[in-house]
Amino acid sequence: MKITTSMITASLIAGAFSVNTAFADTQRWSPEKAKGWYAKQRWLVGSNYANASSINQLEMWQADSFNPAEIDKELGYAEGIGMNTMRVFLHDLAYAQDPEGFKKRVSTFLDLAAKHKIKPLLVIFDSCWDPAPKAGPQHMPIPGVHNSGWVQSPANAVLLDESQHPRLKAYVEDVVKTFAKDNRILGWDVWNEPDNTGGGGYKQLDEKVKTAAVAKLLPQVFAWARAQDPIQPLTSGVWHGDDWTAAGPLNAVEKTQLSESDVISFHDYGWPEGFETRVKQLVPYGRPIICTEYMARGNGSTFDGDLPIAKKYNLGMINWGFVKGKTQTDMPWDSWEKPYVMRPPILWFHDIFHADGKPYRQAEVDMIKAMAKDAEKSFKGK
Repeated sequence: MKITTSMITASLIAGAFSVNTAFADTQRWSPEKAKGWYAKQRWLVGSNYANASSINQLEMWQADSFNPAEIDKELGYAEGIGMNTMRVFLHDLAYAQDPEGFKKRVSTFLDLAAKHKIKPLLVIFDSCWDPAPKAGPQHMPIPGVHNSGWVQSPANAVLLDESQHPRLKAYVEDVVKTFAKDNRILGWDVWNEPDNTGGGGYKQLDEKVKTAAVAKLLPQVFAWARAQDPIQPLTSGVWHGDDWTAAGPLNAVEKTQLSESDVISFHDYGWPEGFETRVKQLVPYGRPIICTEYMARGNGSTFDGDLPIAKKYNLGMINWGFVKGKTQTDMPWDSWEKPYVMRPPILWFHDIFHADGKPYRQAEVDMIKAMAKDAEKSFKGK
């Protein structure tokens, strides 16, 4: 195998593992380039976003249910509290239905985001929840259940069928190429929680089968996106396990995530002490760090606990959940075992706003707004 500069760089940084760049046409960003890009960004603060009337990615992006008026209104809530990014999930089936129309809708979304001074992080694939997505009208939410309609991309059947991977390649290449030089986009999260077996009440793949399949495909996804030479960084966030250091017990998927990401990203839904431990494990990789999922109030993950730590380490922060809607992520994860039908939880698990823009907790939005304002002053003073 040909040894490339990106492989040598990653080996020096990560030490304990090597990089599979057999598919790569261009190089991973150097730490210096990544830091230079990050220095040009405002303090990144935002939410994972799906509009209130969408139960999942398909309902958000399909032509019959795409709702730019609602998106415009809700992104206005984000701008109003100083948020400047949103993590937004795409879907291969929405693209397959109508590639040109899908890309036009993504561009419309980017126009709306830019109007509100928001640069989204776009997620290409996702391994969470329903493993058998179907294009077309989506079912109504299951009463009282968290994320009861969210769908994986690609479907497990497609993941295991290598004859369908050229279709996935075409999707990644076309979408990234279309927006590769687009300053409206913050970056590309190529695969959300790729080795997650899925969760929920679905029949899922065995963990070893899922991990092996993703470990084979994930380096290719990085390469497909990187071959389009985007001006935006690529990432995929580590999310489970206790030790993310280079010497830690990383599986093949995590090794790819940490050795191929231009900027490091991670998820943490625990108490602030654990959050800071995670950060300390990732700092030695020498790259900008963005937490792309956090904030589960019932788990001890809160704005109050995590945002001050983020400022201390100069982390970007993107919480899960924005507007209470059809995703029902105000419900906790355990609602899959005991749906909150008769009595909704008093404590919202995720989400910040009611659909009408009223904050769930005024103190939270006041804190976000104040911290974002202070960060903006510092940024302008550079």
